[in-house]
Amino acid sequence: MTEQKITPLKTLHRELGGRMVPFAGYDMPVQFAGIMAEHKATREAAGLFDVSHMGQVLLKGADWATLAAAFERLVPMDVLGLKDGRQRYGLLTSDDGGIRDDLMFARMGDDLFVVVNAACKDDDIAYMRSDLPDGIELTELTDRALIALQGPKAEAALAPLCPAVRDMSFMDVIAADLSVDADMVPVWISRSGYTGEDGFEMSVPADKAEAVARKLLAVEGVEPIGLGARDSLRLEAGLCLYGHDIDLGTSPVEAGLIWAIQKARRPGGAREGGFPGAENVLRDIADGAKIKRVGLKPEGRAPMREGVELFADPEGGEPLGAITSGGFGPTVGGPVAMGYVPLDKAVPGTNLYGELRGKRQPVTVTALPFVSPNFKR
Repeated sequence: MTEQKITPLKTLHRELGGRMVPFAGYDMPVQFAGIMAEHKATREAAGLFDVSHMGQVLLKGADWATLAAAFERLVPMDVLGLKDGRQRYGLLTSDDGGIRDDLMFARMGDDLFVVVNAACKDDDIAYMRSDLPDGIELTELTDRALIALQGPKAEAALAPLCPAVRDMSFMDVIAADLSVDADMVPVWISRSGYTGEDGFEMSVPADKAEAVARKLLAVEGVEPIGLGARDSLRLEAGLCLYGHDIDLGTSPVEAGLIWAIQKARRPGGAREGGFPGAENVLRDIADGAKIKRVGLKPEGRAPMREGVELFADPEGGEPLGAITSGGFGPTVGGPVAMGYVPLDKAVPGTNLYGELRGKRQPVTVTALPFVSPNFKR
């Protein structure tokens, strides 16, 4: 059995009573007080998440135009047009236009800070290293932790440690110092997250991560949150989970992620194409895809989870799609799910049926997200 890796916050997790489970090769907390309570705490106040299992990468070694052009060979996003101190959501595409991984990338002067998914990070880093030209230096930041503070009270909790966060808008990124007792801890802060709530993600030196976490948890209203609530929060927010809602067999257009491909990289744009799978992706943008990711609301209280097949009728017929993520939405007050269906069945209000334990139950196609985002614009 492969030994699980640990994050710099493992001792704190166990002290707080975290229920630890294997996840993406790491020993991670799935819950503390309980998924429902932690979900509610994040929606109503502030939750602290350990996301140190994610991969943190820094690209440098060239002027911004050269570095941006190099990274645009890997992603269909407008990297060159990214302003200093700003972040974007991005996709690594495969040669046939599938999705290798989704990621976040931020411009910090002439450098590019990239955060990739835990389960993909070794492959992503090897892939980037093999495709980036000579002169671009890629460093995996194994000496840093990643902490997310999410919820409507996140700013109030973080501002006493770093007043500059009050002036940040959604997707802003700064390098700053956190005042932690008698120490000033250098961090990179983005106003972002994966819950649909306002909040921040902080890249912190690993040896300072526990002190930062303890300082934030000492603030009234800030609670430790595990992977369980992180999943239910992102599902209500209509956000994809790699390996479930998106993968190598999914195109960005099918996934409803065309918004992440800026005009400069689309058909007719200033830098059209030039990324892996561009021919297929640009064709899908121009002509549309045959299937689409949609929100789904099962009738009743029983959640429909990944793998549940979807049908057009209560009896007979072949499955027309399947659920890729599903569970109970605490804020919604009922089960929610996402899945892929043909375009003619993707219209909100369409009635479908999910086969659950041998019986078909009604499901309604619903617009995403299930819960409106609360980002600070």
